Amino acid sequence: MTALGIDVGGTKIAGGLVGPDGTVAVRATVPTPAADGSAAILDAIAELAGRLRVPGVTGVGIGTGGVVDHATGTIVSANGLLRGWTGTPVAAVLSSRLGLPVTVDNDGNALALGELRFGAARGLDSALCVAVGTGVGGGIVAGGELRRGARHTAGEVGHMPVPGAEGLRCNCGRTGHLEAIAAGPAMAGRHGAGLDLRAVAARAREGDERAVQVIEEGAAALGTALAGLANALDPQALIVGGGVAEIGDLYWTPLRAAVRAHALADPEVRPAELRTDASIAGAAAPVLTGRRS
Repeated sequence: MTALGIDVGGTKIAGGLVGPDGTVAVRATVPTPAADGSAAILDAIAELAGRLRVPGVTGVGIGTGGVVDHATGTIVSANGLLRGWTGTPVAAVLSSRLGLPVTVDNDGNALALGELRFGAARGLDSALCVAVGTGVGGGIVAGGELRRGARHTAGEVGHMPVPGAEGLRCNCGRTGHLEAIAAGPAMAGRHGAGLDLRAVAARAREGDERAVQVIEEGAAALGTALAGLANALDPQALIVGGGVAEIGDLYWTPLRAAVRAHALADPEVRPAELRTDASIAGAAAPVLTGRRS
């Protein structure tokens, strides 16, 4: 059995052919037409799916930014990163266009589901999984199942108020949220040299003090937020993935230090085992396993 997994982010849409063990065999990406409205985003997803589709594909799973009603595959709300995305019946539209079953979930939930079924949370009863990229999202595992909450917002860690983010504007329009200091573009923007985060990280490795500072502050803000959540939820592990986590020790050292400084029980902090494939594999998981959580 093979499924298509697609991860819709603020800057790119990534997809792959996912096997029954969560292995992503073929990958492709297209830019996200984030400012052009829902029709353009749907067109880009359909184009990518058409490029990846092979005989034997049984369905499509999509993870996307925004609050998602997983039961209907509709976007309940979305911030300014994906213009016009709110209210879009993604599953219904794409199922009709592709002629395949389509499931849709929040991208943080997709990452958590990928790690739960195929990666670092496999076999755990509880975990808090976080994806750090263009934004900051997450998913909560309890009782061995993904928990989406009463209003589809469980795991939205990026919109927690955190120290250090005061006055910084989040993608949701409010100020002081974790995403405003810890997301990749937020850290790059605070560096002030007009560079993307990959270039800022390279500068940090070369000794650029401002680059080191913004990365450490973003990582420490995330670690502080995770410690507070760990104190409230007491998960077996904290799992961190997404493109920002690929920076390496420069990021992981202050992240882990902040968790240790504030967590009561010193929870284990693990990198996402599936790395940047986690959301793709997790989006496909309901198609492959027949389980929505």
